[in-house]
Order: sequence, then structure tokens, then C-alpha cells
Amino acid sequence: MKNTEIQDPIIVEFPLRGEWQSPNTPGTKIPSHGTDRLGTRYAYDFIQVDWNRSGWPAYRSSLPKYLVSGLPISDYYCWGQEIYAPFDGEVVLAEDHYPERERTNLRTDLVNAYKNANHFDPVIDDARTVAGNYVIIKQVEKVYAALCHLQAGSVQVAAGQRVKKGQLIGRVGHSGNSFGPHLHFQLMDSSNIVKAQGLPCAFERYELYQEGQWKKVDKGIPTNKDRIRFLY
Repeated sequence: MKNTEIQDPIIVEFPLRGEWQSPNTPGTKIPSHGTDRLGTRYAYDFIQVDWNRSGWPAYRSSLPKYLVSGLPISDYYCWGQEIYAPFDGEVVLAEDHYPERERTNLRTDLVNAYKNANHFDPVIDDARTVAGNYVIIKQVEKVYAALCHLQAGSVQVAAGQRVKKGQLIGRVGHSGNSFGPHLHFQLMDSSNIVKAQGLPCAFERYELYQEGQWKKVDKGIPTNKDRIRFLY
């Protein structure tokens, strides 16, 4: 689906494989993350969920267990899933080895999110406290992709390296400002994530599950209710 507020989005390949849901997407609201800071105006978050369970949980355990004691990140369906380059380009930044919290914890994660939203200082604070392990790829001048919250130790590329569309660059993790393992994906006009402005993008192709069958979508922008998949 295409949000009518998005004009002339940049078309890129979907950076994941398999089935996904986007709880935060410009297909539903803009700014998708409630702010224009850090280039997030048109950003996406992607998770995997159990579509057959009430509430579409992103983890294998129960909701009470998540709320009371938290869950190990290995309990999340998408943790460790492969992430791919959305276009041909040059890696300009590749940050790795920033530690992941081993468990999700609603209270701790809320405190962390509040601190980063209200007190993050781009001059003195490490961008990894927000983005975690991340890769930034330049397509052309003033078009950069940021892929954030990657699994510690999973980054497969280095700054200065040329990559091809569909090349493995890392794995989904829980580093930085994250409520649970997920991929944060955005396009922006600068390689400096703390100063960049977000750019709108759509995905070249994927499939949407509707009325019991998969339907092809070209140049699509998923909403937060869409069950989508990309296989190759």
C-alpha cells in the first residue's frame, strides 16, 4: 500500500527474507517513529510474529512471562535472521561489537527509550546507544541506507567496501535503543545518522497476504497491519 503523503519514494529492494510485519512504518503514520530526529521520519521497523496467536506476538513465550520477567532474545522469532543490502553501493560505516542486552525487560527498555528520546546529545553521546550495531550504505550522493540494531558480531561488511544488492551484511539483533530484536531500516540524505534528514522509500517488490492468498506488490509501502514476505 502507498501512503498518499509520500511523494516519489526511492525504490529499493526489501532487506530481509521470509515473512515480516512492520509495527512502525510510514505506510501508517508520518513521522513513523514520532520524530524527525536521527533521520527517522520515514523509517521502518521489521519483526517476525506468530500470525496465529492473539496479538501477533514476536516471541515464543507467553505475554505474562514477557511482562513479568522479560525474555531471552533468542526467544524472538527474528533474532539472528539475515539482513541484505537494499541496493548496490558503498559501505561508509559499519559498527559492530556493541553489546546486546541478553534479555528484553519492559521497564528497563522503557527507561532506555525515554532517556534516548529526551536526553541523547549528538555532540557527546555515542550514536550506538541509539542505533546499536549498524551499517550505512551509500547508493548515490545524498542517498544513504541505515540498517540498525544488528546482532553483535554479525556484521559482514567494512567501511569502504562495495556491496551488491542482495549481499549479506549482518543479522537482526537487539543492540542499542530496542524493545526487542528487530531491524530498523531507513533512507537518509547524509551518512551522519545524528544529523541526517529522512528520505521516503518504497520496496521494489514483495508479496502481501490477503484473503487467504499471497498477492504481488510492486513499489509498495506496507502498513502496520500487513503480512508481507520477500523470498528472493
